[in-house]
Amino acid sequence: MSGPTMEDVARLAGVGVATVDRVINQRAKVRPQTAQKVLAAAEQLGFHRTGLIRHRIEQQQAAPRLGILLQRQSTYFYRELGLALEQAAAGRAKLLIDYLDVLTPQHVAARLLSMARDVDAIAVVAADHPLISQAIDTLAARGMPVYALVSDLTADGCAGYVGLDNRKVGRTAAWAISRLSRQPGKVGLILGSHRYLCQEQCEISFRAYLREYAPQFQVLETLPSLEDINLAQGATLELLDRHPDLAGIYVAGGGIEGVIEALREEQRSGLVTICHDLTDITRQALNEELVSMVLSHPLEWMSTRLVDTMLAGLQGRNDRASVQVVLPFAIHTVANV
Repeated sequence: MSGPTMEDVARLAGVGVATVDRVINQRAKVRPQTAQKVLAAAEQLGFHRTGLIRHRIEQQQAAPRLGILLQRQSTYFYRELGLALEQAAAGRAKLLIDYLDVLTPQHVAARLLSMARDVDAIAVVAADHPLISQAIDTLAARGMPVYALVSDLTADGCAGYVGLDNRKVGRTAAWAISRLSRQPGKVGLILGSHRYLCQEQCEISFRAYLREYAPQFQVLETLPSLEDINLAQGATLELLDRHPDLAGIYVAGGGIEGVIEALREEQRSGLVTICHDLTDITRQALNEELVSMVLSHPLEWMSTRLVDTMLAGLQGRNDRASVQVVLPFAIHTVANV
């Protein structure tokens, strides 16, 4: 007489045969409570693969492995974010942080797929691109959750987003320029890339606010920096040279170091400059009054919420298919740094 089958285990546990198969072969994630039901049924029936089921569950109960894909480590913001993430994960999860120097969609997508072999969940800072969406959807189909960090992503399989309300960020920057400028004039706008949804949303809301509440300000054509310091410096020098009536500059992407260097070189009086994220460089620029306001991510809080969200997802505690964790941003001026 043959022993108990997977069908018998599934029937006693009150689950489908596919769920028992996922526990045994790790084809996809199974809720810990469900896996325990499968184990209890297997033990009660004397199922011949009970030992393997127990081993699979013990593997799942080991410290979760979280993978984080950040951008260039040479960028102060990402170095600080990496440190904050390490502190947030300490004693709770094993953290694998990879800083990407090559930001092409092909490279980011390939790194997502390769990192998935070593971790249980991934968070990524990336531009929104079909190749990256395809990689995320592929991983989601395998049961690997991928979260967008700092900049949201449109992939159907994206497990969630942790970051700021960038509509509010852009409107706050516009409000600041309209209120701090000595007189109306032209306004320059520098972005890293429209592929980053966070920057695109900042630009849209920035323009919308000025169009509605301060139409006397003329927002110029957006200049791309491609997150490059030298390109950002060149774009700023071009703005200052071509527009003597420039009232303000909003830097909604990377390359702020180059913008600050150009402002220091030109020393344009009365110019209102708004940028993102408080670093040693932007703090010094505030003190020198080269920058008027810095809108900043709360790194420690954001890191903690990201780790919380990723762990909750692995434990089956996220109530929604896609989790949105939107945090308030900090506002820094020379008066409070």
